[in-house]
Amino acid sequence: MMAHSATRTGCKALAAAIFVVLLCPAEPAAAHKIEKRFSTTLRPTVQVRNKSGNVIIKSWNRPEVLVVANHASDKTEVDATQMGNRVDVITHLVTENIKPEELRADYEITVPTEADLQITLDAGNVKVENVAGELTFDTVAADVDLREVANLLIVRTITGSLVCVRCAGRIEVSSVGGNFRFVQPVSSNLRAVTTSGTIFFDGNFQPFGTYVLKSYTGQIDVLFSETDSFELNASSEQGKVENEAALKPFEHERRPPVKSRFSSSYFGTYNQGQARVQLSSFSGTIKVRKRGAAAQR
Repeated sequence: MMAHSATRTGCKALAAAIFVVLLCPAEPAAAHKIEKRFSTTLRPTVQVRNKSGNVIIKSWNRPEVLVVANHASDKTEVDATQMGNRVDVITHLVTENIKPEELRADYEITVPTEADLQITLDAGNVKVENVAGELTFDTVAADVDLREVANLLIVRTITGSLVCVRCAGRIEVSSVGGNFRFVQPVSSNLRAVTTSGTIFFDGNFQPFGTYVLKSYTGQIDVLFSETDSFELNASSEQGKVENEAALKPFEHERRPPVKSRFSSSYFGTYNQGQARVQLSSFSGTIKVRKRGAAAQR
């Protein structure tokens, strides 16, 4: 009798334990998180090499780099090390047989405002805000989102896109299939080349600045205001050019140049013609539109 009672008591205890387990939410897959701080000068170099994931970089006024990293797989590991004034953040693979989702590692990095960045990322997203050092990005399919960065900016991608908002300094970007979007840039030297991607430019042309936008097959959209002053040379070999700028002939040209019957082109000066704007495509469409008129469409 006592044995039977003990059995019933044990069953009740087991049932209660199971009930508690069912009520508790399941623990997520074990995540690996590291957080490291590095004392630096106000202008360190920060290198990030990652296969897949999000890389978010913000700035502060401290001579310090803060690295917070998360990765869910035991098949990857994260190293954050310092050598002199350089901080290296690297995702390593610890095995060869790894699924795409197991490659992921996410970073949140805070750097001094004047830091130089060198970012290499295959897939995912990169977002950088308020960093004024020299910035270099090399991606395969990762998208790059930049807000209020300055100095020298170099972006090289295969299919990744670029959004650049209020970017200043010298800008050089290239891609095979990526799209570029420049919003309110403060740059007097901008060069963007893509094979099949689109290019969108909405900003003021700086006096005596140079702007070169090229897409082999993609569309190029450029918005300008009535106060802008630029010299335009826009041509598409097998596509078309749509232009809303009232251009005057170049001062050194006594007669309008002869146009090829195989291409569409516009060239001349708008207002004083202070900036140089060169737009070219092989088969894509080029649109040069007034900012107010474009907003009404």
